[in-house]
Amino acid sequence: MKVTITHKDAMKFEAKTQKSSFIIDCPTISPVEYFLSGLITCSATDIVLLPKNQGHTVTDLVVDGDATRAEDHPRKFVKLHLDYSFNSDGDDVQAGRWVAASIETYCSTINTIRDTTEISYSVKHNGKMIRQNEKVISGGGSQIDLGEIDACCS
Repeated sequence: MKVTITHKDAMKFEAKTQKSSFIIDCPTISPVEYFLSGLITCSATDIVLLPKNQGHTVTDLVVDGDATRAEDHPRKFVKLHLDYSFNSDGDDVQAGRWVAASIETYCSTINTIRDTTEISYSVKHNGKMIRQNEKVISGGGSQIDLGEIDACCS
């Protein structure tokens, strides 16, 4: 994976990837906000693709993230809580497993910060809270094998 950042003017930068380009307009949106948005989007794509690969459909997906950063530089994330809310034609057990699989196995950005960040999550499925403030055991992820999935290119 290769990304090139070019300074445009003031605090605007252009990010070019192998597939596309976009403008990063600091401080309108900070690089840390872009990173957190990308981290959440990584997991959100799993919550659409994992069910799809099992013949299910997810609708009305919203993932809210709340991150706490260290006071001292380099101000790493120390806590992250993710609230997942979605509807699907799967059952509550499957819905909980999709989220856990994303966080613990498939989402590479979440797994990038797992060793240094306390991560928790809640899941609201079909209007019902099915998991609340679940803690993720940090330190390298789990060894859950859910097989191959069709996913966005990383």
